[in-house]
Amino acid sequence: MHTEDLEVGYLARPARGTHPGVLMLHDVWGLSEHTRDLARRLAAEGFSVLALDLYRREPVEISDPGSHMRGLSDPQVLADVQAGVEVLAERPETEGRRTGVVGFCMGGMYALMAACSCRGVAAAVPFYGLLSHEHGILFDESGLDPAKKPRAPLDYVPELRCPLLACFGDQDEFIPLPDVRALEARLGATARDTQVVVYEGAGHAFMNDTRPDAFHPEAAADAWRRATRFLASNLR
Repeated sequence: MHTEDLEVGYLARPARGTHPGVLMLHDVWGLSEHTRDLARRLAAEGFSVLALDLYRREPVEISDPGSHMRGLSDPQVLADVQAGVEVLAERPETEGRRTGVVGFCMGGMYALMAACSCRGVAAAVPFYGLLSHEHGILFDESGLDPAKKPRAPLDYVPELRCPLLACFGDQDEFIPLPDVRALEARLGATARDTQVVVYEGAGHAFMNDTRPDAFHPEAAADAWRRATRFLASNLR
């Protein structure tokens, strides 16, 4: 395996040959060692993975993750995601191959939105991506800045451009289950290949094996198997 720090993020890929590309979008805490480990794990499955650093322009200190995410500019982040898709697609090890997007928490939210708005995305797998401005961690009783948050993630779904697999836990304190059911209903009207999987007993960040309070081994293992098969099916 080859790994490399790039200006835009962290690249992990098989040592030889060309492979499908996957743009990985980190959670609210940034391009952590956990995200890098996930990128390496996915590269070991035969993908060229670019873990995009969404905070690369300036240092970020987060005391309140909800407030931080509510203050991010969705149009700016999606422009960065679009640029990341293009950077990955232009690399020699992905030449002529398709590109997918995978994300976790905040990154899962942007993976969903990218699947509906970014060019060149052939498949998307959001893990516990935030869905609504009306409920959960993105809700603010004083309202959100419409320039930064013009639409809720759910409102992007009718414009879905590619197959999508979304994974959630039914005990997620930040994503109410009714929002997940609303996602299922809206995806069902898109005529795309879509799947929503909800894991009983799993909460937010159930993939994060660096957090014993959140990690759910059974859900994580099943979701990873589903994700790698889904990406392989749609990108190869």
